[in-house]
Amino acid sequence: MARYSWRDPTGGAYGCLNPMGRKSTGQYPPEWPEFARQLKDEAGWKCIRCGHPHDLPSGHVLTVHHATLAKDEPFEHWWAFLVLCQRCHLRIQGKVDLDRPWVWQHTPWFRPYAAGFYAFKYLGLTLTREETMNRIDELLLLEAQVVIGRDPVALG
Repeated sequence: MARYSWRDPTGGAYGCLNPMGRKSTGQYPPEWPEFARQLKDEAGWKCIRCGHPHDLPSGHVLTVHHATLAKDEPFEHWWAFLVLCQRCHLRIQGKVDLDRPWVWQHTPWFRPYAAGFYAFKYLGLTLTREETMNRIDELLLLEAQVVIGRDPVALG
């Protein structure tokens, strides 16, 4: 089933049809540049994975990765937007997908994003980053509890 990449409040589409049924990456809504800049400001203009600052000559150009692959993810879902340098973005592209079940330990840089997503996916909660960090261990166990049916720590 084909879907549109972005929809405006009146139901029209900003993006284009994608016959593969995945969101198009070609077009963004009008407020995207401001939102992306805000995310980069919050990250201190550094990659959240490697910590390198935005630096054009070295190839560390900051980008925003959509961790759910849904380009129409609501902006309040902070956990769906990863500020990454181009190098890290290319390394994780196709590998880091929040929709893919994952019962193993997440890398430290990704833990808050996975926990925020699990709060939404399993509890129906849209938590702030601070609320997520306060419950991070509990939230990270949710995926394993659902996928394997029990607490992975109890498995030894």
